[in-house]
Amino acid sequence: MAPPLSSWPWASLGQYKANDYSSSSSSIPFPCYVVFGPLVWKVVQEWRAQGALPLGSWWLHLLVLFAVRGLTYQFWFTYGNMLFFTRRRRVVADGVDFRQIDAEWDWDNFLLLQTLIGATVVSSPLLPGLRHLCLWDPRGWAVALLLHVGFSEPAFYLAHRALHRAPLFARYHAAHHSSGVTQPLTAGFGTPLESLLLTLAMGVPLAGAFLAGHGSLGLVYGHAFVFDYLRAMGYSNVEIVSPRVFDAFPPLRYILYTPSYLSLHHRESRGNFCLFMPALDAAFGTLDGRSWSLQRAAYDGAAGGGALGTPEFVFLAHVVDIMSSMHVPFVLRSLSSTPFANHFILLPFWPVAFGFMLLMWCCSKTFVVSFYYLRGHLHQTWSVPRYGFQYFLPAAKKGINHQIELAILRADRMGVKVLSLAALNKNEALNGGGTLFVNKHPDLRLRVVHGNTLTAAVILNEVPSNVREVFITGATSKLGRAIALYLCRKKIRVLMFTMSSERFLKIQREAPPEFQQYLVQVTKYQAAQNCKTWIVGKWLSPREQRWAPPGTHFHQFVVPPIIGFRRDCTYGKLAAMRLPKDVRGLSSCEYTMERGVVHACHAGGVVHFLEGWDHHEVGAIDVDRIDVVWKAALKHGLAPV
Repeated sequence: MAPPLSSWPWASLGQYKANDYSSSSSSIPFPCYVVFGPLVWKVVQEWRAQGALPLGSWWLHLLVLFAVRGLTYQFWFTYGNMLFFTRRRRVVADGVDFRQIDAEWDWDNFLLLQTLIGATVVSSPLLPGLRHLCLWDPRGWAVALLLHVGFSEPAFYLAHRALHRAPLFARYHAAHHSSGVTQPLTAGFGTPLESLLLTLAMGVPLAGAFLAGHGSLGLVYGHAFVFDYLRAMGYSNVEIVSPRVFDAFPPLRYILYTPSYLSLHHRESRGNFCLFMPALDAAFGTLDGRSWSLQRAAYDGAAGGGALGTPEFVFLAHVVDIMSSMHVPFVLRSLSSTPFANHFILLPFWPVAFGFMLLMWCCSKTFVVSFYYLRGHLHQTWSVPRYGFQYFLPAAKKGINHQIELAILRADRMGVKVLSLAALNKNEALNGGGTLFVNKHPDLRLRVVHGNTLTAAVILNEVPSNVREVFITGATSKLGRAIALYLCRKKIRVLMFTMSSERFLKIQREAPPEFQQYLVQVTKYQAAQNCKTWIVGKWLSPREQRWAPPGTHFHQFVVPPIIGFRRDCTYGKLAAMRLPKDVRGLSSCEYTMERGVVHACHAGGVVHFLEGWDHHEVGAIDVDRIDVVWKAALKHGLAPV
């Protein structure tokens, strides 16, 4: 039997409170706070009675406070994970993993609890002056400050120290400390007992001000905002206060804690128990002496801090479209930690995302999106500030290549060893699959990789060994050519759909003479009406798909993937591989891929780095290396999906 106050009473509501990733990767990862139904109903009743929005309604203020407080933590989360701003001032360099994300999924439980407690107080005659509030009373702020310093800080300190003793720690506090890297959302992850202690520390100053007759609406909003702001800052894992401020005014060190201060406590649990004011730790001998040196190192990005170092591998991606731009790790963690899907709840934010698209088009450069560690090596994903449709604008071609070139040169100066080009960044019509940059800069120390050799290998290893005939669309593309040449060597008849006899003959001549007969040009989809293995490198309409016989499997390397219209056929996903099991700090899904799975071109760059190959992989795919790359991927622990 679980100890009292160790689990949340609404946990049984499941998706009616908040969806869990484990239930379905396609579920909408946003809360549906059904427990707020009575509060909403109260507001509606008052609205109908007054004929206007009841701005003086405490029920309305409670709901607004909940939203404002949640946004405070969300904004701090967004800032802390904007690596292009904060990567040099991180306290802990490690990344958050999916285990921590799932554990903290219902991080806002404490806000829910405090809102319901607030509703209970409002509906009871416990506090005078709640019905007729002024907007502002400075005397109330003075009372609240005195009570915070005189009661909240000592009470929290003593309760926190008690929670670190057996058996309370194992029952109530160990789960909170199981999060290896603090984030603003970690602040809310805990048991009901921990949340009640926080509620007491936060509520007593407000209650005292109201009992003294000096409560105000401004105090309620202001106190809640400051309290949440300081907690979110402490858990942000990013130093924002310059150590020079503490040098200029040394007493401030004992008045205001820092993310470094809290991080030491969270990772080692040996000291730094205060709420916001380290003075109590200093008074009771529990202040960790490394707090200030770590704070300085983290702020300055010096050795000993948690600044992200130089990556050894970079995956250079780009934004797909406006909706998927909201899937980045610094927007909504519940969204980015699941495979991307178009959720209706994102539609209201579309204008904001559109505005950022215009801003990036005008004045942005390549930026860091995410990172993970593999066998002690830092891997990062960078993004070119361009969207998929822009790659098809003739006027944008030069600017996009310039952005990619600057990213390659920057990575080369930093000491990056391998840079892998994603999706349209390696488009043949754009830069010859990366050949443009390698030819222009022959002295590059890093290796530019398009990763398509492994993409071809993944697709080819999906084809059953007993298949004797395949049909390929996009047959003369870079991938289509490599797949056709590989299959014909296996004496598999390849129906290459292309209208260009010149391009077909050029590819056919590349095959050994004894295998050229297995390459056949076709110009109509009807030619494949008896072939059950289709490899799709060009978009297929429903009308074109109907020529496939029942039981056909569609392998794909077309972007975006074709829509599965045929119920009597099966559809493969884009070529991908699962990263090795020893990957660390991976906290987001790569577009529509499952957790831990990356596109094959990304995996191809990882293999290139792990093998230490010193050649560029650009331009046409070397068919002779397909099996070499595949075996190397399996050797290093990458696995087919």
